[in-house]
Amino acid sequence: MKRLLGIALLFVACAHVPPASLDTHAHEYVRLVLALGEHDADWVDAYYGPPELREAAKGEKRTLGDIHAAATALRAEVESVPVPADRIVALRRNYLLEQLTALVTKTEMLQGKTFSFDEEVRRLYGVVLPRREDAHFERVLQELERAVPGEGSLLERVEAYRSRFYVPADKVDAVIQAALKECRVRTLAHIELPAAESFSLEYVKDKPWSGYNWYKGNFTSLIQINTDLPMGVQRGLDLACHEGYPGHHTYNVLLEKNVVRDRGWIEYTVYPLNSPQSLIAEGSGNYGLELAFPGEERMRFDRDVLFPIAGLDQREAARYYEMLRLIGELSYASNEAARRWLDGEMTRDEAKTWLMRNGLSTAERAEQQMKFIERYRSYVINYNFGLDLVRAHVEKSGDRWTAFEEMISTPMLPSNLERE
Repeated sequence: MKRLLGIALLFVACAHVPPASLDTHAHEYVRLVLALGEHDADWVDAYYGPPELREAAKGEKRTLGDIHAAATALRAEVESVPVPADRIVALRRNYLLEQLTALVTKTEMLQGKTFSFDEEVRRLYGVVLPRREDAHFERVLQELERAVPGEGSLLERVEAYRSRFYVPADKVDAVIQAALKECRVRTLAHIELPAAESFSLEYVKDKPWSGYNWYKGNFTSLIQINTDLPMGVQRGLDLACHEGYPGHHTYNVLLEKNVVRDRGWIEYTVYPLNSPQSLIAEGSGNYGLELAFPGEERMRFDRDVLFPIAGLDQREAARYYEMLRLIGELSYASNEAARRWLDGEMTRDEAKTWLMRNGLSTAERAEQQMKFIERYRSYVINYNFGLDLVRAHVEKSGDRWTAFEEMISTPMLPSNLERE
């Protein structure tokens, strides 16, 4: 029987009419998120609620000061609502509180207020970010020095080897399509999705990200893949799982089905980017690969299916993925580069050079990373720290798929992952 049954039973057991005040507060929250979106084009990542609310936001043109005052007052009102006995409704109350904290913070930032990197992370995403000292990166780099022999600097040797596994441009679509197909099959074996769910796929250029899911509502997504830089064969599954199944597309479909349609909770029709919800979204997107392809399964699928599609040498797969495993331990380099640059400890050029050395990014990749940080600031922490939090939460359970599905089907936030 599909594992969705267990989640459905949870909702039925907890079902009762939610406090009317939370419905009222949720409606005002949506209006404020949309109003702030008129001041920052990146703030509203997705909206599929009543179109008249978006039109009202465009027409009202509320000032940042007005939005800040209204959001501050609304947060105080939500806080005054007694914690409901119903666990799911209690999660809803907590969701509104933490999302409103992020909204207030973002409004202050748009008005010119500055925070340290760590305070920005805490106020926007609701977490305390651990540091990675230089000694951590040095240890991993020394392991890679031994693992990747040859002439030239470590970055030159790694890139020379990595380039052997780039997917030819005319094979990228075939690799992505095969990866998406397998990710969907594996996800549907554990999670029941609405029959109407679907996505469309586009290839784009000149973006600061490598992939993006634009959720459109009605169980549909637009997935875009950026082809600015060469794509390593391993990125096929990375992108397919993260943007599609069981990542962003699955996450948004389940929330629309279980929270918006079944419960009528309007606040989930809008997704503010710089908010705690993003840590769940990005963390679950990254963890989706480990969930669908545990252990050696990822390497074996790539070797046996994607390598032949791309015309790559299958005999080198095991060695290549061991190198990738070590490089993965450098993922927090983006956090540290962002912290040091945004806190004024480094110039932009120094942070880019630091990324090249400690994150083993080519000059082109490091520049793309810096453009991402320039535009999205502390958002970078959602990918790696989000992955760590989601992994720790899900793997406490004896059934990873059930725990994962509950997490992405309910109003859970980082604070809930840390407590439960």
